[in-house]
Amino acid sequence: MTPQPAPFRSFGRRATLKEMHITPMNPKANPPTVSASQSHSRLLAHLMALMVSAIWATTFVCSKELLAYYSPAQVMFMRFVIAYFVLWLLRPRLLPWQGRGELTFLLLGILGGTLYFFTENTALKHTFAANVSIIVAMAPILTSILAHFFTRDEKLHTTVWIGFAVAMSGVVLVVLNGALVLKLSPVGDLLAFLAAASWACYSVLIKRLSGRVDSTLLARRVILYGAVTSVPLLAARGELSIDFTPLAQPKPLFCILFLAVLGSAVCFAVWNVVIDRLGVVHANNYIYLQPFITIVASHFLLGEPMSWTAIVGALLIIGGVIISGRQKRPQ
Repeated sequence: MTPQPAPFRSFGRRATLKEMHITPMNPKANPPTVSASQSHSRLLAHLMALMVSAIWATTFVCSKELLAYYSPAQVMFMRFVIAYFVLWLLRPRLLPWQGRGELTFLLLGILGGTLYFFTENTALKHTFAANVSIIVAMAPILTSILAHFFTRDEKLHTTVWIGFAVAMSGVVLVVLNGALVLKLSPVGDLLAFLAAASWACYSVLIKRLSGRVDSTLLARRVILYGAVTSVPLLAARGELSIDFTPLAQPKPLFCILFLAVLGSAVCFAVWNVVIDRLGVVHANNYIYLQPFITIVASHFLLGEPMSWTAIVGALLIIGGVIISGRQKRPQ
């Protein structure tokens, strides 16, 4: 908007636009423009979202390695404890007790931590990895539906549904990876859906705090409650006794540090910034990319096969993310 001349005063009153010979602006003819700094901020947020999605997709490879030595609950507990202390080192500042607000942090720790990781990892024991990947990839559309009802500025739009259909088609092609076989397993598939729903609820709830609480301090408090709420789970399963001997080996040690430092501490803090800048719907669209990134990482790190079907699926996913991102944003 072009700066207007400072209004002059006549006999102690402010002059009107008519007296100043200025024609009022038509907001439709002159829509607000996005500044260069805002564009740069959004571009940076998109890059951060892509980075977080890439790291989270790669964590499946490290989790697979660690599950040879530990249970899913033990891996979850260790990564949260290490991540908590890493965030203390990154931001050695105390977040004051929030009173009743601590219940929100507790709920976030359960939804985005204990419940999500436990249901996802347990689902892998009851159903095929392809099923889990496809169902968990539904988290973005579940997030969009919840955001429509529980946020003011992120309403469902036609392009969201079109983008969802295109992206999910790509997810199916990526996960099947040329096999073209998908078998149903009710228990495992239900657990995978519960994981997707848990993450969707977490995303919408964290949106209400993003921008109001420091992203690092917020991530640290959420991870703390994730670790705390995993203790009863460990006790119920008789897994409180953890053998740290395997961590003396380079590979398991690298994997747990990768999960804790990058997959939890860094990614949770950065994700809070992404949600604040892009909104919960646009941010979660990047989750569609995770199955393809996982296959690529598995191909190069574990020697697992990757077909042209997966590559075509990746292109569909990217197209779906772009289409979903074209919905009208609040000014």
